[in-house]
Amino acid sequence: MRSPHIPPPAIDPAAVISPGSHIYGDVEIGPNSFVLFGAVIRAELDRIRIGSETNVQDNAVLHCDEDIPCLVGDRVTIGHSAVVHGARVGDRALIAIGAKALNGSVIGEGAWLGAGSVLGENKKIPPWTLAVGVPAKPIRRLTEAEIRRADEGVEHYLALTAEYREIFASQA
Repeated sequence: MRSPHIPPPAIDPAAVISPGSHIYGDVEIGPNSFVLFGAVIRAELDRIRIGSETNVQDNAVLHCDEDIPCLVGDRVTIGHSAVVHGARVGDRALIAIGAKALNGSVIGEGAWLGAGSVLGENKKIPPWTLAVGVPAKPIRRLTEAEIRRADEGVEHYLALTAEYREIFASQA
């Protein structure tokens, strides 16, 4: 039973949502975004916004707290088993496998949060910067090659989005 105070998700028809993922509450997902198997996106306390062409990979968790939304930009990669909890994630950012971004944290445009790293509450990663560690700390600017690699990763997931759209349609 849905609470009358929690709006249902608004998922763009061009987004692809894998079976076994769970999306609940005040969630908006933009066009050509891809939510993979086992991901949980839950917004009963505030809102979650996911832009266009963003991929939320297997078993990732997005959540928010009261008055602390989770806002994810366009062309973002959220890696396998990553947690984004009440964070703001800029366009073209990358949150690597198993990384965690906590309440009030900000990942700047094109920035990377390294695998297994934890970005603490209210901490920031400047745009186009790599941050790693527990706690995560910015260590250097990204190289042009790394920026291209992240963009290629988004393109790879956009191709998978199209493939899975056809697969899921054929199974319906």
